[in-house]
Amino acid sequence: MGGRGTNGFLLKNFVFVVMAHNHMASSTHPNAPCAACKFLRRKCIQGCVFSPYFPPEDPIKFTNVHKIFGASNVSKLLNEIAPHQREDAVNSLAYEAEARLKDPVYGCVGAISVLQRQVLRLQKELDATNADLIRFSSNQNMLTMPQSSENYPQTPHALPPDYNTYSWNYDP
Repeated sequence: MGGRGTNGFLLKNFVFVVMAHNHMASSTHPNAPCAACKFLRRKCIQGCVFSPYFPPEDPIKFTNVHKIFGASNVSKLLNEIAPHQREDAVNSLAYEAEARLKDPVYGCVGAISVLQRQVLRLQKELDATNADLIRFSSNQNMLTMPQSSENYPQTPHALPPDYNTYSWNYDP
């Protein structure tokens, strides 16, 4: 029993130490510079325009944005737009930067073009499938539609005993 308590105590302490380490390494720690300041090798001050959008855990995001747009241009952009729009702006810049690095000529326009062609191909496929469904449905309706004697002549095996009253001659 004493061993169990010791193991439980050690496990709890280990979890506490790991959680404390993760907390210190996160962007909420006041001494951890944001990815932008770390990349630019400068001190990350309180109120840094980059820190809410470029956490230290994701340095590639800022690296890509910096390669394509430059830190100065991104800083100017973030200072010119409303605070509630900044996160969307940074996400757009990060997407465009990543697309531009993958495809230097077309960037995200190339990705949009590929997606538009895919939508057109899928729309044609959907139209063809819908046409097949309509065709199948109409064929099924023709097979299951009851035949009325008003629209179709009766077959000879279903004639009443007085079959001479009909316009065709049936001779059994």
